[in-house]
Amino acid sequence: MRNLLNFLSDSKNTLKLLIGITFVSVLFRVGAALFLGNQISEMPGVSDQISYHTLGIRLAGGHGFTFDRPWWPATQAGEPTAHWSYLYSYFVAGIYWLFGPHPLLVRLLQALIIGIIHPLLIFVVGKLSFNSRVGLIAAAITSVYIYFVYYSATLMTEPFYIAGILAILGTSGWIVKNANQILENRRKYLLFAFLLGVATSLTILLRQAFLLFLPFLYTWLLFVLRKNYLVPALKMIGINVLIITLFILPFTIYNYERFNQFVLLNTNAGFAFYWANHPIYGTRFEGILTQSTYLDLLPKELYGLNEAALDRELLNRGLQFVIQDPLRYFFLSLSRIPVYFMFWPSPHSSILSNISRIGSFGVFLPFMIYGLMTTLAKKGEEKVTLHSPVFLLLLFILVYSLIHIFTWTLIRYRLPVDAVLVLFAAVGFSDLIQKIQQRKAVTPS
Repeated sequence: MRNLLNFLSDSKNTLKLLIGITFVSVLFRVGAALFLGNQISEMPGVSDQISYHTLGIRLAGGHGFTFDRPWWPATQAGEPTAHWSYLYSYFVAGIYWLFGPHPLLVRLLQALIIGIIHPLLIFVVGKLSFNSRVGLIAAAITSVYIYFVYYSATLMTEPFYIAGILAILGTSGWIVKNANQILENRRKYLLFAFLLGVATSLTILLRQAFLLFLPFLYTWLLFVLRKNYLVPALKMIGINVLIITLFILPFTIYNYERFNQFVLLNTNAGFAFYWANHPIYGTRFEGILTQSTYLDLLPKELYGLNEAALDRELLNRGLQFVIQDPLRYFFLSLSRIPVYFMFWPSPHSSILSNISRIGSFGVFLPFMIYGLMTTLAKKGEEKVTLHSPVFLLLLFILVYSLIHIFTWTLIRYRLPVDAVLVLFAAVGFSDLIQKIQQRKAVTPS
């Protein structure tokens, strides 16, 4: 056990271990891609890939962001849609345009990209926030975490979205931890401002929900840097907002031309908030209703509105549900917590879903909790402070979880939090190994 700790801590072994971990990561994800194959079918938790596959074919064929028949959630045939990620749709369409509509090619390319960058990103964040040993353990967990392996091979935004979030957390933490080197050097300052801006923009284009976390990220950066670098921090945030605007603006203009009204990026927030807080639930939320039930809940008088107008009206009605009965909304939101953190098997889930849930979150949750407790209990120089990159990780876990607990909760919406919790699982593993080593050292042979 002592040799294991020494081996993990020795910087000479880091590159070799990372190469090995990355190889395993790619191998597992390519295996998942081959298992899912060249077909797109209705599977629990990943039905969105049917829409991205269909949009990819439509885009590659020159039909734009439309469907050839009535489509989920309430898009009519030939009518414009902005419900789905533009960026990811273009990714799928680009591969289809080059090689034909073969989902397996998308799966394999995605598995290769994510298989490499996900463990590398988690290693960087782990080393920055804790140490190299924690980074390596976290990368190893990430490489075999069943949820990550499974979703990396699906035609969905999750794998790239998670990678984007890790890039943002890592870049932000790096800026804070090396503020004197970055903010006092013009070249490095512009480089990191650009990297943070691009990473944030791409992440938002994959899923606009991340916009809700940005105020917390910016507030943390300003608070930490306010004493010596308030002006440079404000300028960096300004550059960040400018880059985000430049990325989103073309789609906003595109949406206005098609819907004749303002739509910042996607038309899904209203649908989600309306359905998630509908009185049909009472005070007990259910993760997934039947598709026909969701459609039946749409007000009949709103039929005929285009997707953007319908989304806006549904958001207003969803907010009215909250205003009319805030107590019900509070208890309904509380009922979403077990749905969000579900780790046990369910008779309503498929065998694959149950295996994925138990074999990833179920197995590693005790270590995540132990790692969180260990981290928060540290004192002295290792104590977590508001200025620590570790605090940003904790802030993300809390805020991002609350965003979904108070809106719409599905297990897959928790996956970005899982990606960060893996770091604390690594802390737990590292601490346990160290304690076993210490106990063996004092035990007579």
